[in-house]
Amino acid sequence: MARRPTIKDIARQAGVSESAVSFALNDRPGVSQDTRARIRRVAEELGWQPNSAARALSGERSGAVGLVLARPAHTLGVESFFLQLVSGIQEVLSAARTALLFQVVEDIEAECAVYRRWWAERRVDGVLVVDPRMRDPRPALLAQLGLPAVTIGEPEPEPEPEPEPAVVPAPAVVSAVRADDAGAMAQVLDHLHGLGHRRIVHIAGLPGLAHTVRRMDSLRTEAARRGLGPDQVRSVVTDYSDAEGAAATRRVLAELRPPTALVYDNDVMAVAGSAVAAELGIPVPRRLSIVAWDDSALCRVTHPRLTALVRDTAGFGRLAAEELLAVLAGGPPGVRISEQPRLEPRESTAPPPAHTES
Repeated sequence: MARRPTIKDIARQAGVSESAVSFALNDRPGVSQDTRARIRRVAEELGWQPNSAARALSGERSGAVGLVLARPAHTLGVESFFLQLVSGIQEVLSAARTALLFQVVEDIEAECAVYRRWWAERRVDGVLVVDPRMRDPRPALLAQLGLPAVTIGEPEPEPEPEPEPAVVPAPAVVSAVRADDAGAMAQVLDHLHGLGHRRIVHIAGLPGLAHTVRRMDSLRTEAARRGLGPDQVRSVVTDYSDAEGAAATRRVLAELRPPTALVYDNDVMAVAGSAVAAELGIPVPRRLSIVAWDDSALCRVTHPRLTALVRDTAGFGRLAAEELLAVLAGGPPGVRISEQPRLEPRESTAPPPAHTES
């Protein structure tokens, strides 16, 4: 294995003392500008990089932030949301020369254990927290540890949407980036109700996640505003996988009075549901309308193309990473609001047959 260059190697190559190299590389006084420039040039030629572990032990930043995902591993391989989210996060972190430490765990308790270990080992400077839960233990733990954090999503009620991402005061120690799930669901109900649908089922994601609860609450609220009861509009929960999305679709379409429209919490389940409808001989959209929560290439290449909520998921990740870097730079914690999603009507939604809503 190649040996990593050391301060001693730089000193020997530059013809200076090791203390002079330390002063130059740590921006401390004690060497001339010419000597500092020569030492840095030699360090670059040798490929020297600071030891992150040693810097952490000395109280300096580690140069890394963490992201822990407590979800079933089998649900991650096909869902585009996290790929787009991480790409946006990585775009900002790369520009700041900050590493992303990523780990998948079984449950929320294991996630909290990772945070404690990372904090004790000074492994990361801060963390990005995904999938906020109702009665979430993580913000309190991170505040107790003093580990800077940004939650991507938030269990509190959504603020009024703004045309551009903005910063508003946050009551909590932990920062957050919010998405307007309630407003997005209202757009979906507006579209389907306007087409004439009165029997709608929401194929939701994991129960207990804050955004799942917000979407289900918003569905009930928006349905009630239009005079629709729980026997007409309701949610069923899944694990976000194509298998559970397909199974839920089969169950609701086998009912005595099946829904005329289905709203899926991600693109994978929507495509799986469309395949189930085709297998059962139920034409989309002539007898069944389908809406996907997050747009993706899957929604655009499926036939018929799926009506979907379009949002800048990578931009959501960029916003979260920018907020965390701002906090690490000494800024106050805050709440940033992502841009409002918009519904893109396509060929998978149409008015229901007249007899089905009688």
